[in-house]
Amino acid sequence: MTRSVDERHRSALLDRIVDYVYANGVSDLSLRPLAKAVRSSPRVLLYYFKSKEDLIVEIVARARERQRVLFERVGIGTEKPIDACRAVWSIMSAPKSEPAFRLFFEIYGLALQDPGRYAGFLRGAVDDWLTFIEKPHVAAGHSRVDARAIATIVLAGYRGFMLDLCATHDRRRIDRAVDLWLDTLAALPSPKQARAERKRPTAS
Repeated sequence: MTRSVDERHRSALLDRIVDYVYANGVSDLSLRPLAKAVRSSPRVLLYYFKSKEDLIVEIVARARERQRVLFERVGIGTEKPIDACRAVWSIMSAPKSEPAFRLFFEIYGLALQDPGRYAGFLRGAVDDWLTFIEKPHVAAGHSRVDARAIATIVLAGYRGFMLDLCATHDRRRIDRAVDLWLDTLAALPSPKQARAERKRPTAS
């Protein structure tokens, strides 16, 4: 199904907005300067996005879409999970990815302070990524419970390392830490070992 003219215009407008906030952040975001920068008007922005808070949620969703397109290109569904993790880190830590993560951390802070206004962001910020990350681990034979737990470890690791990288730009130290972290993940029990461990009787 082809998009209507309004949908295409809205999508193109959202892309320009995302590019703007990558460069300027959202803490001081005001509709009038934003509208001027993206060749629109405050009235049109409110027509398409309803409110500033709703717009911010959509900005993050579009930024996440851009990231997923890149991540899916590394063959995350077919490679060994640990190899996919290494490839994803190389994309995440590239200098051109930093604006997206600075924006993400900025909005995460706003949402934690005012979860009622950013409920949609908080839901997607964790659940959407866990669902994405757990897929190769399920495909590798892990149970849904274990795959979800491993995805939680991976997501927490990625975000912690990226926060450090955005703050310090100490790439050599952080890349080495990521290597050690991924080696630790690679040493987790295989699906077969995990099943055997669950079946093992506990000492009375």
